[in-house]
Amino acid sequence: MSAPIRHASLKTDDATLNREGRRILRRLSETGAVLAIAPDMEKAVVVRELSGGQTARTAVVDRPIAQAMALKDWITCVKNGRIARYGITTAGRTALKRLLAEAENVRAGFAEAPAQFGDQHRVWGEKTVNEDGKRRAVRYNVAESPLAALARRKDKNGKPFLTDDLVAAGERLREDFELAQMGPRVAQNWERFLTGGTRGGFSNDSGVGDGPTGARDRVSEALRDLGPGLGDVVLRCCCYLEGMETAERRMGWSARSGKIVLRIALQRLKQHYDEKYGPHGPMIG
Repeated sequence: MSAPIRHASLKTDDATLNREGRRILRRLSETGAVLAIAPDMEKAVVVRELSGGQTARTAVVDRPIAQAMALKDWITCVKNGRIARYGITTAGRTALKRLLAEAENVRAGFAEAPAQFGDQHRVWGEKTVNEDGKRRAVRYNVAESPLAALARRKDKNGKPFLTDDLVAAGERLREDFELAQMGPRVAQNWERFLTGGTRGGFSNDSGVGDGPTGARDRVSEALRDLGPGLGDVVLRCCCYLEGMETAERRMGWSARSGKIVLRIALQRLKQHYDEKYGPHGPMIG
């Protein structure tokens, strides 16, 4: 049977494909993630199965981008039907490593990506963030976020440490954060929300499309609602993808206390989304 996004010409420019490919392939590298699309859908969605058996939408992408990714063999159909599901291929993982390396080298001032990549069994990413006026590199395993690792843990009663709805709230914040990064002069503004930085007003960039602008507004409102401490930990763990130990060290917290604060922060974040947007949350993109 033919897959619904196979038969299409490449109708997107390289810059857009690389930018969106980096975002979507990174999501597809996560355990249990697939891209789903139906013939009547203008957009494709990435969904990931959570530890409790539920699924969470983690990304949305325009149909032409999904078509282009299929034509490049970055994704392949793993289940056909009315709603087809696509998974990342070996070529897609290789492309993601290249795209991540190129993006980081552009930020670091290098013209070309390094020829060699690290661990062949993981997809490592690296992002540069500003903290207390200093730039530092954060290296993370693209295939598993800190939330996914915590979600597998059990509390003293044998229940998941993070329930599916809390993981979904954190994933919603992360997707908005990544969409917001498409606009110019965005990344530096997030440091205003860190306790160690200087807090102040958050203004939108002019001339940016509604997608990034709306995403930045939602992230800004959520972080302001959470306030210092709670906002810090979700920004670090959900958006910067810092591991729990790293976040604890940088925030000066005692060992093993961070996961408790993160759970409280996610509970408050879920409450924020429920109160402001309802149980199904805002539309992404």
